[in-house]
Amino acid sequence: MGLEVKVEVLHKENISPSSPSPHPLRFFSLSVFDQLTPTVYFPLLLFYPNTVQPRDRELNSIDPQSLVVERTKLLKTSLSETLTRFYPFAGRIHDHASICCNDQGAVFVEAKVKCSISRVLEEPDLEFLTELIPKLESTDEGETGYVLLNVQVNFFECGGIAIGFNVSHKMIDAFTLSTFVNSWAATSLGFGTSDHTVFPSHQYVGAASRFPPLDLFKSPPQFGKLAKEKCITKRFVYESSKIAYLKSEAASDAVPNPTRVEVVSALIWKTAMKASSENSDSVRPSSTWLQIVNMRNILAQPSGKNLMGNLLGFFAARSTGGGESKDDLQGLVAAMRKGSEEFKVKYGTKFVSGEDVSKLMNEYWEQMQKDDIECYCSTSWCRFPFCEADFGWGKPLMSVPATVELKNLIMLMDTSDGGGVEARLTLKEEDMAKFEKNEELLAFASLNPTVT
Repeated sequence: MGLEVKVEVLHKENISPSSPSPHPLRFFSLSVFDQLTPTVYFPLLLFYPNTVQPRDRELNSIDPQSLVVERTKLLKTSLSETLTRFYPFAGRIHDHASICCNDQGAVFVEAKVKCSISRVLEEPDLEFLTELIPKLESTDEGETGYVLLNVQVNFFECGGIAIGFNVSHKMIDAFTLSTFVNSWAATSLGFGTSDHTVFPSHQYVGAASRFPPLDLFKSPPQFGKLAKEKCITKRFVYESSKIAYLKSEAASDAVPNPTRVEVVSALIWKTAMKASSENSDSVRPSSTWLQIVNMRNILAQPSGKNLMGNLLGFFAARSTGGGESKDDLQGLVAAMRKGSEEFKVKYGTKFVSGEDVSKLMNEYWEQMQKDDIECYCSTSWCRFPFCEADFGWGKPLMSVPATVELKNLIMLMDTSDGGGVEARLTLKEEDMAKFEKNEELLAFASLNPTVT
């Protein structure tokens, strides 16, 4: 049963940049990466506890409603200022090659949650968490004029806050979003602590400056439709101490020092394959792990590290499918490392053209739609500094994306201490029933623990 708590929307408005976008910047080019990204939205949630204690409230005569008014004003003012630096976020999709930077603004929703923040973070209900994220009107591929950035600020009865984001993947990836969120937080922190605010410096340079749009895709490319199946998403947390032991188990001559993302991914992959095999009447087919990659640190092109927009690629790792000798933790980690190193050689040692990007993304969609291979797709937000975003009342207690229920989708991110990994997995219901009871998995992971 879901968490039965009412979320009441109090106000909704558009927040425009504090200064008009210059006319020469009226149209912002999408990159070829953006063109080849489907028109979908992805969410993020940042939770902040109440930092004003009851005794302080009495001493400072701060009543809860005044605090809500004060913080809402601060967030709106600082968002408006931040949008002058991230001016495309306040625009609208013009066509499949550009954004019209018309300053129509980001959607800002203020909501009230009729419970304490601790109740929501106690064994978090993933279905309820979607209530804390801005609702969207349906957006079809090829449609224009839609909002790129949607924000919902949720105030809890205890004084805690959750800031929910729903952003267009058409021009924003996790790196771009984390850069924006931290810039907004720094601006808010400056407004709240100084009369002479020095805004964080940021020059918005889009990926199109290195990877311009292709005329071939001025009309939207046709993305294959993925089969809909009855799936369920669950949350697993791997503590840093357990990951250290898992690394020792997964280390081999081929990969003596595996990363935490590699070992957690390998354990998930191994367990998911076993669950799928137990639910199948036929011999288990070969399996592919598709790892989404932030290409900023890989591309040979200069000055690519701070480009905004989508700069995502992928590499594939493959299991043997014939037996378990090479599909143990060591074998799967070695397969992932091999895929990663080959990808770096292919795209990190030469100039990458728009045609190369097009070919890469076509390969991704072809892999996703193969019927004869069990395909798992993983994206990692580890090391993106979402948990550093301090708006003036401390760093977030927890950041939680509510995952789209797409079969065999895995999403990894840092735990609040920065050393563990939180995973959200979407599997077929019958596979999840086997997966969540796997003893090897549960020796390293906790199923939806309470956040403290």
